[in-house]
Amino acid sequence: MTKTELKTEQIQYRFPKSFWWGSAASATQTEGAADEGGKGKNIWDHWYEKEPNRFFDGVGPEKTSRFYETYREDIQLMKELGHNTFRFSISWSRLFPEGNDELNKEGASFYNHVIDELLAAGIEPFINLYHFDMPVALQEIGGWENRKVVDHFVSYAEACFRLYGDRVKKWFTHNEPIVPAEGGYLYDFHYPNEVDFQKAVQVAYHEILSNAKAIEAYRKLGGNGKIGIILNLTPSYPRSQHPADVKASEIADAFFNKSFLDPAVKGVFPRLLTDILKDEGYMPAMEQDDLEVIKENTVDLLGINYYQPRRVKAKEHLPHPDAPFMPERFFDDYEMPGRKMNRHRGWEIYEKGIYDILINVKNNYGNIECFISENGMGVEGEERFRGEDGMIHDDYRIAFISEHLKWVHKAIQEGSNVKGYHLWTFMDNWSWTNAYKNRYGFVSVNLDQNGERTIKKSGYWFKRVTENNGF
Repeated sequence: MTKTELKTEQIQYRFPKSFWWGSAASATQTEGAADEGGKGKNIWDHWYEKEPNRFFDGVGPEKTSRFYETYREDIQLMKELGHNTFRFSISWSRLFPEGNDELNKEGASFYNHVIDELLAAGIEPFINLYHFDMPVALQEIGGWENRKVVDHFVSYAEACFRLYGDRVKKWFTHNEPIVPAEGGYLYDFHYPNEVDFQKAVQVAYHEILSNAKAIEAYRKLGGNGKIGIILNLTPSYPRSQHPADVKASEIADAFFNKSFLDPAVKGVFPRLLTDILKDEGYMPAMEQDDLEVIKENTVDLLGINYYQPRRVKAKEHLPHPDAPFMPERFFDDYEMPGRKMNRHRGWEIYEKGIYDILINVKNNYGNIECFISENGMGVEGEERFRGEDGMIHDDYRIAFISEHLKWVHKAIQEGSNVKGYHLWTFMDNWSWTNAYKNRYGFVSVNLDQNGERTIKKSGYWFKRVTENNGF
């Protein structure tokens, strides 16, 4: 498409000036160089060594997409695709190999170079501090179960603020903090693969406390940017308006959304959830001033990751008395007939969910400044869509993004304080135990050709969107 055609393209959905257009990534999923540059082991390196069979095609985190080597070229591609912002995470164990030891200067230098390269390309760096990658040395003392790890996290955060705060003005403490709790301690899809509801509660509580304490530290250090958290919000829709179905959806919402959203934004825990934890005997261990610290140190900015809705109905069968205690004790999942699906990922596609989240944040959370920090579509076997021109024609991804953006636009028209949209992800990456099974990127990564990058059709489409500030 030529510049003339770009100018004459009709823009139906125009976004506010200075809208944040970009993508998101994480250290473990993109950097590679898992044992290079002085980096210590994290739980993914350890788990892969221990159980490589748990990872799709036996592919582990040691290589991934090689961003550690190719960040300069990748950032130039981001610039080409119109990014004005990019969210990535710092690897805790690359900066502090044992989690709480001396700074690894080689690791610190790497992130300095990445930040400077982004700024030189006109791309604002958004930095996230924790994206599921606990240093294995700290996991050995219990990880987030152990309150000492909260203090180690705050020390790590302070080091990052001091190292990079002169240039970085958008900080995030955690990405999807519910995932380490549910993945590692309930549903067995993250290390340490325990099934223990009490530990899950304690892990979640310590993550919330660490968020507040890191925010407190940022402000004490005189941080002059904004600091927030990134939450995966999954609207809980009841099967019907029957009171039992509605109650089931409210409980699911308390467990999976309000559990982190309320303390992060409002500084208090949802009453429904705390009542359940008290009634069932699962309250976390707390110290005297904790609740005050959480109340006084709420976020400036909320990142919202949205992929799919949650649909629930009233519990139809009581769980076995000897079964482990789970949130699903209070509701059953419900499959809506006729739902639209991403069959590759097994997830429902429901674009209006992104609007419902934004309006909920507007109406019930003070219309806090927010942005869509992840949204995306993982597809298996994308090579079959590569044309004779060498490009992957991922029209399904263009449709996915555009339909979600229409609902974001509608929320803006109705007063939502949403400031941007980041796709997950910039380039195909390693997705935890799924490894490279499903591809998400604007840019294809060919693992058989030394990580060769090629821009997909969706990348060129996104470039037009950013140039027009709409579509």
